[in-house]
Amino acid sequence: MDDLGIFHPYLNPRETGDLIAFLYTLNYFDIRGNPETGQRLFVNKQCVVCHQVGGTGGVIGPNLDLLHQYGSPIFVATAMWNHGPAMTEAMQGRGIKRPTFKGSELSDLIAYLQSASPALAEGPLHVLPGRADQGRRLFDEKRCRVCHSAAGQGGQVGPDLAQRRLHRTLIEFAQAMWNKTPAMIEAMKAGGISVPQLRAEEMADLVAYLYSVRYFAEPGDSRRGEKLVATRGCQNCHAVRGKGGELAPDLARVRHLVSPDAVISALWNHALFMEQLAKAQGITWPEFRPQEMADLVAYLQDLGSRR
Repeated sequence: MDDLGIFHPYLNPRETGDLIAFLYTLNYFDIRGNPETGQRLFVNKQCVVCHQVGGTGGVIGPNLDLLHQYGSPIFVATAMWNHGPAMTEAMQGRGIKRPTFKGSELSDLIAYLQSASPALAEGPLHVLPGRADQGRRLFDEKRCRVCHSAAGQGGQVGPDLAQRRLHRTLIEFAQAMWNKTPAMIEAMKAGGISVPQLRAEEMADLVAYLYSVRYFAEPGDSRRGEKLVATRGCQNCHAVRGKGGELAPDLARVRHLVSPDAVISALWNHALFMEQLAKAQGITWPEFRPQEMADLVAYLQDLGSRR
């Protein structure tokens, strides 16, 4: 930024949250699949028996030309969920084996559908970013939590949907929903739970909630954070309750680190000053792995709560 003459901007937590929200929405648009592979899948998975695209295929199910106008995998996930039970029943009635998808197969299939569909004059329609607070409400209201947990809170019938190891792109999310729909339907029937219908906006809200919960699925450890403050040279400049450096504020006085937005904005706003100070003092700039940063933040929050 110095080399390019770019001023170091100040970001308040709300602005930081808006910036992160924009970057988050980029996950809605996965890397484009291979249309040629998708065309083979459309035939081999027997989608062509029931569905038509570009004038080719069956008419039992809806015409998939409509898919061309949607730019978000959220719409795909919603359609797969809402129509999954009916499609499964239709395939069983015709002796068609229900297909599953792995790897990039669904992405390839969608790429084919988009390439084979006639362009629509009204242009693309995109689902807006989800609202995590509404997603949390829906997770309870639609009774998802009866079978699934999110960061350990909820049922144990299905997997915890906020585990970091389960990180998926949105196409992979839609693919997993399709593959597991029969098992989920059976579990809901056994539990006397009606299968909920979802609007695309509601699916976006649910996904936003699960993504946001995953950020906190593995909280930091305050004790490890305290060790990091001592071993990474933080106390060369900062004191902790009066013990340590005097060049920067006492870390025990740090407040308002109540959200990731607040943490990121605080680090960003002070980074320029800290970097210049580190250079002047000949101090090596410390780097942190994600879990270490979580531990450090947990310690700072703990310090603030013990004021």
